[in-house]
Amino acid sequence: MTQTFRNEQLLGATFDHVDLTGSRLDRVDLSRASLRSVDFSGSEVRNAAFIDVRMRGVEFRRVEIWGEFVDVHVNGIDVAALVEAELSRIHPERKLLHPTDARGYREAWEVLDGLWAGTVERARRLVDRDPDLLHESVDDEWSFIQTLRHLAFATSSWLSRATLGDPAPWHPLELPWDEMPPTPGVPHDREARPSLDEALALRHDRFERVRAHLAQLTDDDLTRSAVVPDGAGWPPAGETVPATDALDTLLNEEWWHRQFAERDLTVLESRVG
Repeated sequence: MTQTFRNEQLLGATFDHVDLTGSRLDRVDLSRASLRSVDFSGSEVRNAAFIDVRMRGVEFRRVEIWGEFVDVHVNGIDVAALVEAELSRIHPERKLLHPTDARGYREAWEVLDGLWAGTVERARRLVDRDPDLLHESVDDEWSFIQTLRHLAFATSSWLSRATLGDPAPWHPLELPWDEMPPTPGVPHDREARPSLDEALALRHDRFERVRAHLAQLTDDDLTRSAVVPDGAGWPPAGETVPATDALDTLLNEEWWHRQFAERDLTVLESRVG
């Protein structure tokens, strides 16, 4: 019999010789848990935080991981540094995405613009084959259209709200990350299906807002911080956000979500031959 545990407090519980095959754990707090002789074969883990985690006697075979690596040691080797070096070798533009001055941020944004131009062209070719493909999820990831909508949300959040002080800058089509709890005034319509041109128009507007901000950015501006204004949204009201944190977040979002989009477009292209 299938059992459902919802809003249960099972702190300190012990599961011994328990079969949880096929179980679904959603918004479960496993901090400070101890897992021994656990079989994760065929499992899928999304949006998980592994911080101060120690693993012993683990076996990794045919494992795919997409995420952020900082100070990650495997068999005594810091693989985070190796992964970063290999990413920079494969994608030389990454060296430009860690700027230290205003000019560097402007150059980085132009690099991203050029990269995205090719990605959008790939997407347009798919639309010509089948407009529904860009609403299609690959491996339960965001569709291409949803990715564009999320990047618009990121810009509204980190530039318009966190940096420029607009308490509610969002467009109804913008899309926060899936795990963000419902927040009054913040759009969260995952099922909206705008056309590619509609999604690109919104993205273009937000992208150009960043370009305009960077055009007048000075090195002194990079030393400053801003306090997020009152009102529900993201980042949280009252949080102090350094200018470089906001801009670095936008660079990171743009680069990585393009990588995800390119990965998934390859799958979609294979489906139409």
